[in-house]
Amino acid sequence: MDDVHNTGQPRVLLTVEQAAERLGLGRTTVYQLIANGDLGSVRIGRLRRIPADAIDAYVKHLMQQQ
Repeated sequence: MDDVHNTGQPRVLLTVEQAAERLGLGRTTVYQLIANGDLGSVRIGRLRRIPADAIDAYVKHLMQQQ
């Protein structure tokens, strides 16, 4: 997976596909998480992007529930 730009810096915004791969989930599941408000995302024009921090917050929330 390519969570790092050519500059060596980690990506701040991920595509749905990148977020799905990072979470080990399918695209459809990630879209459902976004629709349910469980996973934060932003729109840039017609594009949907997931902040890397939103993925970390989602995982932290899951861990706190258990």
